[in-house]
Amino acid sequence: MTISSTPCYHCGSDTKAADALHADLGGIQRPFCCAGCMAVAQTIYGEGLESFYQRQIPAGERPDYLVNGNELPEALEVYNDSTLQARFVKILASGLAESILSLEKIRCAACVWLCDRHLQRVLGIDDVQINYVTLKAIVRFDPQKITLPKILYEVQRIGYLAWPYEPSELALRSKREHRNLLFRLGVALLGMMQVMMYAWPIYTDSVDLSPENNLLLNWTSWLLTVPVVLYSAAPIFGSAWRSIRSFAQTRSLGMDVPIALALGMAFTVGTVNLLLGDGPSYFDSITMFVAFTLGARYIELIARQDAQSGSEALAKQLPASCERYLDYPKNTAVERIPVVRCLVGDRVRVGPGEIIPADGVLMDSYTSVSEALLTGESRPVQKSPGDRLFAGTHNIQNSIALEITAVGQTTRLAGIAILLDRALQAKPPMLGLAEVWAGRFVILLIIAAIMSSATWLLVDPSRAWPVMLGVLVASCPCALSLAIPTALAAAQGALTKIGLFVIHGRALEGLSKANTLVMDKTGTLTIGEPRLQSITVFRDGMSEQDALALAVGMEEGQNHPLGLALGDTLRERELAPQRFLTRSENHLGKGLSNGNYRLGKASWVGVQGSPIPFDALYSHVYLSDDQGLIAQFSFLDRPREGVEALLQYARAHGIAVHLLSGDTQATVEAWARHHGITQYRGGASPEEKYEFIRDLQANGAKVCAIGDGVNDAPFLAKADVSIAMGSGAPLAAAGADAVLVSPNFETLVKAFALAHRTQRIIRQNLLWAFLYNVTIIPVAMMAWINPWVAGIGMASSSLLVTLNAWRLRKV
Repeated sequence: MTISSTPCYHCGSDTKAADALHADLGGIQRPFCCAGCMAVAQTIYGEGLESFYQRQIPAGERPDYLVNGNELPEALEVYNDSTLQARFVKILASGLAESILSLEKIRCAACVWLCDRHLQRVLGIDDVQINYVTLKAIVRFDPQKITLPKILYEVQRIGYLAWPYEPSELALRSKREHRNLLFRLGVALLGMMQVMMYAWPIYTDSVDLSPENNLLLNWTSWLLTVPVVLYSAAPIFGSAWRSIRSFAQTRSLGMDVPIALALGMAFTVGTVNLLLGDGPSYFDSITMFVAFTLGARYIELIARQDAQSGSEALAKQLPASCERYLDYPKNTAVERIPVVRCLVGDRVRVGPGEIIPADGVLMDSYTSVSEALLTGESRPVQKSPGDRLFAGTHNIQNSIALEITAVGQTTRLAGIAILLDRALQAKPPMLGLAEVWAGRFVILLIIAAIMSSATWLLVDPSRAWPVMLGVLVASCPCALSLAIPTALAAAQGALTKIGLFVIHGRALEGLSKANTLVMDKTGTLTIGEPRLQSITVFRDGMSEQDALALAVGMEEGQNHPLGLALGDTLRERELAPQRFLTRSENHLGKGLSNGNYRLGKASWVGVQGSPIPFDALYSHVYLSDDQGLIAQFSFLDRPREGVEALLQYARAHGIAVHLLSGDTQATVEAWARHHGITQYRGGASPEEKYEFIRDLQANGAKVCAIGDGVNDAPFLAKADVSIAMGSGAPLAAAGADAVLVSPNFETLVKAFALAHRTQRIIRQNLLWAFLYNVTIIPVAMMAWINPWVAGIGMASSSLLVTLNAWRLRKV
């Protein structure tokens, strides 16, 4: 006897028809597998969100692999590969496996509940934890009973998507560092609160303690201070020890050395005094000092990791697998392999809407590609056979064949990650100088502490030890060491988020000092994407719309930039192109022909000279037939967005602007006049550009040069600070001080302003560090402050410097 089944309306699970529950939704009786699905569906309809079900694949229309429970789709089978298993599956000590999944199509808490409920019932899955905020699922399972592809398939079965999640190594390190410091800070804060509570009666004399109770509180304070010293302060002692061991080579000491000395000596003396029953214990000062110090460092860590997060967000994940041709072009059979197994020379298939897995060359057809990840430009780029394609970009239009030319760390996408690492590690000369003086300052500080303590031994021996601790603790080499790097990290993180990657540490300082701006034209001032500006019709009875539709019809199937601009205008005006029976014939370097019609240069269509006054800014295309000229289309290469804002900023701040290009003098002059640039030069070779920069510098100019990073390499290298366009040379090989990935020059306006703000905040931080130390050290040497008060002052000084630099995060 055959048992009939029906799919649940909400989750799609097969349910016995006799056991199914039913509810009226939208006037139709819908079947459900359980009361939970029915309640969720009723809620969805009650809130007017029934379109949720329209977006799901109806059970009866699902692909075969979602109906057949024994056969996995090929796209999921690839995760059985041992290489991918090692990346995405962690084997636990218990023998179970654990994997983190990234969920898609999750729209509400009910979706989370459904995924959790369904996976919990699957044989072999031990535990499931789903975070609704991050849309990440931690699945623990028995690898002997179920595989990772099967788990992914089970999620897809109920209408959602799941893929293995692989955080980058940088994110893992940052997470471990953050968690480690937070735990140490928590222990220190807990110890500080308890010890201060026990010390309060002694400081205030509010309670008359017996000697036994006083001794009990002191020993309890000691027990609470031990984990603070041994665990919370362990990184401080470790850093100080490494600094002392390397003193012979560096001739300087790190800022943790005086802190470690003060903590170690205070704890030792406090313990000895406790054993002897005489003298202060300092346990309250120790715990408070460690807590405030770690608190300041925690804020600094957040600022630093915030700068790193901007770069981390740009490192997009490549697809885990791709389709490799077995014997292209003899046949089109493919096999799906992990991307990590791709080799240079392999030929892969990339379908429309898929991510390109590696750098390569387009082989077989035309397509359009979104390179927003690399260039920041959202407009798709047209690609022809022989054009280069880059990993991480999106293929939009057609299925293509790609011959791989670079994989792994040699791809342009990997170059972004390398560039960002270099940006965060960049160290300008000013920072190096500050670190040297901070190291020397520590040596002078230790000498001052010893001398002041020795002096008090002669005057009042009871104060010698507190004075030494006070001098070591009160002074703040931390503020001096943090004054510059925290400001640079915050500024570089802010610039990264808006599309300017700093490569060399001198970039921010150079931007703040620049008084001359030199720009290339092609690819810099303009973006190389012409747009139709005007249509002049010469034929009676024909409108602009008719001429445009005719021209676009002739351009069908072509890939010329001017033809693409015509098509863009047609779509903007919501018009339809003229249809021709045959495709237009392309006459290289001249134009197109189709029957009696011709489209192209003036000489090709039979026009002598321009029918309207010629402007060097514009390019012109003409349309004619056997009766004569029909229309003239005038194009203008689009100026880069934000050019006027940059030029206005330069004029307002007294920055001289030069336009320097290899284009003809007439074209350069036209563009210069168009933008109000009074100093320009055309027809310049790379050698002449280099000489031009050198002459400017000889006259005292501080030059900021902007170019495409390839043809302009000599003059970029010669400038005081240089910015290469992200659409030029591969980012990893760019020799400029910074790379502009954003297509908008307003980013540079923000960069100039941020560079000046960064220098101001660095000066403020250094001034504060100097004034604080020259004030607090004499006060501590005079025994006017207690060690615990000095500890609060030192930590507060470091915290103030960090928070001041943190203001640079907002551009």
